[in-house]
Amino acid sequence: MEEKKILLSERELPTEWYNVLPDLPEQLPPPINPATGEPIKPEDLLPVFPISLIKQEISQNRWIPIPDEVLEVYKLWRPTPLVRAYELEKYLNTPARIYYKNESVSPTGSHKPNTAVAQAYFNKIEGVKRLTTETGAGQWGSALAFACNIFGLKCRVYMVKVSYYQKPFRKSLMHIWGAEVFPSPTNLTNAGRKILAEDPDSPGSLGIAISEAIEDAVTNEDTKYSLGSVLNHVLLHQTIIGLETKKQLELINEKPDILIGCVGGGSNFGGFILPFVPEKLKGKSEVKFLAVEPTACPTLTKGLYLYDFGDTVGLTPLLKMYTLGHNFVPPKIHAGGLRYHGDAPILCYLVYKNLVEAVAYTQKAVFEAAIIFAKTEGILPAPETAHAIKAVIDEAIKCKETKEEKCIVFNFSGHGYFDINAYDQYLESKLEDVDYADEMIKKTLEEIKKLPGNV
Repeated sequence: MEEKKILLSERELPTEWYNVLPDLPEQLPPPINPATGEPIKPEDLLPVFPISLIKQEISQNRWIPIPDEVLEVYKLWRPTPLVRAYELEKYLNTPARIYYKNESVSPTGSHKPNTAVAQAYFNKIEGVKRLTTETGAGQWGSALAFACNIFGLKCRVYMVKVSYYQKPFRKSLMHIWGAEVFPSPTNLTNAGRKILAEDPDSPGSLGIAISEAIEDAVTNEDTKYSLGSVLNHVLLHQTIIGLETKKQLELINEKPDILIGCVGGGSNFGGFILPFVPEKLKGKSEVKFLAVEPTACPTLTKGLYLYDFGDTVGLTPLLKMYTLGHNFVPPKIHAGGLRYHGDAPILCYLVYKNLVEAVAYTQKAVFEAAIIFAKTEGILPAPETAHAIKAVIDEAIKCKETKEEKCIVFNFSGHGYFDINAYDQYLESKLEDVDYADEMIKKTLEEIKKLPGNV
């Protein structure tokens, strides 16, 4: 009988995170201070982040040691299994070999604790007492609540309003770990009050929730802000996924032909593929990196590579990224973690250089793929993760048509057991196929073209 799970021992747990910045052919476009139009200085970020994370954000060291205290917490669920999807292969009748890296085995059910634990630790050792953050579907909020509980920090989460009501059990999980959770936009911040004055029925967005969380952090001396995606140090912490995956594939003498992941802000996909990037840059690998997003928020497939704010109100530095415009409010799809107007600058640079490909899918097609996976492999995927699964199925079918025995590996970024309501709607044919608003994208993109860095 062939082995289904490729496992590493705790002794084989990576002890360093991989930093891709020194291996890129050129430096990333720097974050810009919107007030001066000049590159932002590291010290400008001190009201928001602890110095240790700022240093990681700009570091040119290829390897960053993982503190022992963080490794000990990681051992609660890491290393995670790499699993051969034999039943899915049989169902699709494909010659492709399909593997998935199962990040759903973490305490919160997703990849998010990989950076939440690290960020909580570095804030704790610098004397921070309280963290604020935003969350979409709630995976990041529950991960930070978990991490803050471990290191004795207070935690406040601004949860996108539509997801707050769509996914109440994520909110319950955050409460169990001691976090405060509020539906964003709220009346607790100037940013929230401004949005509600303009649109009392605003469904919220990650951009709005980020504005609220940052404002909360910079107006309280004992508080810092924590981000679950987009920034360099977040993708750095997530590279433990790709590093483990490389080891596991080497154990079975496999080389991936296609690496696939869903993309909202880019953390799970970035962490998954970045350890494989150097070999591709050197021409030693022809692996295809495939980023998957929803058509309702098509950042990489419909956005422009421009400088934009990371939040809606304009409290963040300007980042060079593919964006739909910081005022873009996506439709109310159930993949709340993918409803972000921008993407990680590292990932966007790789897309711009044609090193990463992107594809977008509609909501119903994604849920259909999720049901196929649940029926064959037995695990219910999060709606976000289901986007990756849809791409896997499409690539496997292509292999069937061409008779190519490709190795397809994807990141199973989280389970969907808190998304049962969405699955019920799909099974009862009540789930709508909402698409992006083309006119809204044109409008929001026009608004940012005159920002510093774009003129």
